[in-house]
Amino acid sequence: MSTLTLVLGTLVAIEFFYIFYLETIATASSSTSRVFRMLKDELTRDSVSVLFKNQGVYNGLIGVGLLYGLYLSPNPVEIVTMILLYIILVALYGSITSDKKIILTQGGLAILTLISMFMS
Repeated sequence: MSTLTLVLGTLVAIEFFYIFYLETIATASSSTSRVFRMLKDELTRDSVSVLFKNQGVYNGLIGVGLLYGLYLSPNPVEIVTMILLYIILVALYGSITSDKKIILTQGGLAILTLISMFMS
């Protein structure tokens, strides 16, 4: 795997750890409110908080899986490709159902990483 792919893939993992932080640890913060364009009052509701924390754990595990695939897996191309495709498909779904920018904000780096994998 090329150095560019490792760097881009690591940045994707960091992005998902940041999402994990926002959703699971800083659920009702100003940063979370700004990133997800939700009022802080809404983020403090128990039902929203529980959903965010649950979703955050999934995002954190995506980051862990990606780092495992990049640095530890005996089959890095297979694992990293699968995780990147998952990220891209979820971003595509989000851009269709929520905000068109999600394909770039959540999926853009993953798309570049996938391209770099197959260009090297």
